[in-house]
Amino acid sequence: MKRRKISPRLWFNIILFGMMGQIAWNIENMYFNTFLYNNIYSNGATQAAVNSAIPYTSAISIMVGLSAATAVVTTFIMGTLSDRLNKRKVFISAGYIIWGLITASFGLISREHIASLFHLSDEVQILTATVWTVIVMDCVMTFMGSTSNDSAFNAWVTDVTLPENRPLVETVFAALPIIAMGLVVVFGSLAQAGTVTYTLFFGVLGIVVAVCGVIGLFSLEEPKKVTRTEESRSNYWSDLFYGFRPSVIRENSRLYIILLASCIISVASQVYSPYLLIYIQYVVLPQGGDNLVTAPNIISAVISALAMAGGIIGLLTTSKKKSRGSLLLVSVSCSICGLFLLGFSKTIPMLILSAAPTVVGYTMQGILLNSTVRDFTPQDKAGQFQGIRMIFGVLVPMVLGPVTGALAIEHSAMTYIDEYGTTQTVPTKLMFTFAAAISIVALVPLTILIRKGVLASPNDVDVENEQNNTAEEVI
Repeated sequence: MKRRKISPRLWFNIILFGMMGQIAWNIENMYFNTFLYNNIYSNGATQAAVNSAIPYTSAISIMVGLSAATAVVTTFIMGTLSDRLNKRKVFISAGYIIWGLITASFGLISREHIASLFHLSDEVQILTATVWTVIVMDCVMTFMGSTSNDSAFNAWVTDVTLPENRPLVETVFAALPIIAMGLVVVFGSLAQAGTVTYTLFFGVLGIVVAVCGVIGLFSLEEPKKVTRTEESRSNYWSDLFYGFRPSVIRENSRLYIILLASCIISVASQVYSPYLLIYIQYVVLPQGGDNLVTAPNIISAVISALAMAGGIIGLLTTSKKKSRGSLLLVSVSCSICGLFLLGFSKTIPMLILSAAPTVVGYTMQGILLNSTVRDFTPQDKAGQFQGIRMIFGVLVPMVLGPVTGALAIEHSAMTYIDEYGTTQTVPTKLMFTFAAAISIVALVPLTILIRKGVLASPNDVDVENEQNNTAEEVI
């Protein structure tokens, strides 16, 4: 069968919305935590307030957990709704506009504004109320992000791609977080250092995401209508729980095993990622890297990361499906080694060297697992299965991971005294060791996947033929 190429217009939308979505998620996943730590807890909060209010590690783990729960519930509801309506464009474009505007307003949150709004004078009450305002706003932002990106955009990508070109799309998706992280960190490091305000940081990037949504009103096209099977013409509430039916799980066993493997890997990454920038700012840099986080160094790091991603893309696009099981084992082993090294690294050069295999491993895993998840997702239920994917990829990891990381941090009990004389607890490298230990467990479902022929399904041809008519007009 002749390979179908993805059209320039489709590539434009895939890259644009993929990139803007990653920028928004990077802001939330990386800088809401530093904003909470630097601006809410450390920016003049009294010792009494810090000691009596919710600990920052608990606040971060609660925020990440509630955000994950919001993302999953939203994806189930809105993904199923977009399936029922056979609409994607309105959910993506309108969602990105509102998502960006909410992100832009985040920097307006401060202890002073919350005290004035709720007429509070007690420092403990002010700090507690401000922390919970950040948490609630994070959930509101997550609702819009999950509506537009997790449910609608991800389902749209599944609608308009085929098994034969999904690995290429996923390699691009694997590079986008690296590029987005570089762009966000260049600006975000200035906010962390106090060179620019968090208000400006959130405002500029939020508006950029909103503009993307406006562009989508003109650039996005609805995929060809999917003909729903008789079984799929059930009522809306039945569709919400479709993925939990034992018969569905049995019929799609490989999909669920893939999701289980992804879940374990994601739990490991969430052990340290919510605390990573705080760790760099208050542990790594004071060891002698005060000039490490500068724009030139960050740009160099991004270029290096892109070079690694390019090598991975070349490796995957020239490999056959049958070899990808081996690549999965290699990628997990690579990240495990990197995490163990991070747990024992005591110098900045060693930290940077240890991060390389970790980044490469996670990138390869994302490409291989995500493309396979799309291949095994039932065509006429792409929106509904986004919710199942979110349970494995977001809810469980973002509840268990940060809690495990908090335990590692509290066990180490490392502190520093900020410029206001307040004692603050900081993350330690023990969280990387915890993450490495969890990653080892992922080898179990991966071994099962390889034995089942994870990337060489006997139904691949049938799946492709079924989807040809759906995607033919848009690729």
